[in-house]
Amino acid sequence: MSKKNIKMNLDLALKLIAAAKKKAEEFGVPMVISVVDEGGNLVATQRMDNGLLVSINLSINKAYTCVAVKIPTHVLGSVSQSGQPLFGIHSADNGRIVIFGGGLPLIHNDVIIGAIGVSGGSVEQDIECATAGADSLK
Repeated sequence: MSKKNIKMNLDLALKLIAAAKKKAEEFGVPMVISVVDEGGNLVATQRMDNGLLVSINLSINKAYTCVAVKIPTHVLGSVSQSGQPLFGIHSADNGRIVIFGGGLPLIHNDVIIGAIGVSGGSVEQDIECATAGADSLK
């Protein structure tokens, strides 16, 4: 993308979802992929055929978490374990905060324009799919 500032919209969200979905298809794992805007508002969600129902809310909340705390969910997970500085944060925002991988902030020109959340595979697969989506922003 150019140096011009961009805002999250449906067309961009669908592009990000398509890239994440392509990676999920490579894994052969049905995923749910969600994109939110900079305010944490849902822009788009797609559930692949046979994707886990629990993954719908998880993917949305992974994306929301990234906007709310401005870091990837797997990073938040490492600082929110027992004895760590953010222990207990998972109960914030009425339990919407997710502390395991699969959510990434979407950054353009050093500004968070939204986030992508992926759920349905292993944590590693979720992260890879989210990364594929986020990389399509570039």
